[in-house]
Amino acid sequence: MIYGYCRVSTKGQAKDGNSLEAQEKEILSKYDSALVYKEAYTGTTTDRPVFKEVIANLKKNDILIVTKLDRLARNTVEGIEIVKEIFAKQASVHVLNVGLLEDTPMGQFFITTLLAVAELERSQIIERTQSGKAIAKANAAARGEKFKEGRPEKFDSMQIENALELLKNHSYSQVVKLTGISKSTLIRAKRKEEGRAINI
Repeated sequence: MIYGYCRVSTKGQAKDGNSLEAQEKEILSKYDSALVYKEAYTGTTTDRPVFKEVIANLKKNDILIVTKLDRLARNTVEGIEIVKEIFAKQASVHVLNVGLLEDTPMGQFFITTLLAVAELERSQIIERTQSGKAIAKANAAARGEKFKEGRPEKFDSMQIENALELLKNHSYSQVVKLTGISKSTLIRAKRKEEGRAINI
């Protein structure tokens, strides 16, 4: 059986070639017999009922088709886990802009590559966040103020965005330790982000 999966997370994606219709058209142009599932959800929502149904339906020798890797997963770590789960079912996944991934040495190489990318992404996020903290310290010193380690008065939007990205794969306590942003600030930012997503 061949399954297609299309998803969007915001209305804006309809403008950049990522609309549900555009994804479905691209999948059917390569696999005209594919059974296509479509889903819209916010990037902050962890529950994807349609996607879970597709994964549950996969059996040996089935193929799951997506147009891009970011349609399959929201981040690299999640992508690795999903591909591993598909392989465990003895099924394969065809990411149209990457290629057919099967439980073969090449498929395992792809997972290894994704693991390296995931670690790089994590390091870069931490580096950017720590750099932001260093700048905040310097700015506080320039103003003759004392920088409060771990609980500063205010963080810029980039620092908050990086911290929210880390929350996808780390606990609140881990992110607090890595970034110096307090748990209460992170919780408020997370709720604000989820509120924006719901209103889209």
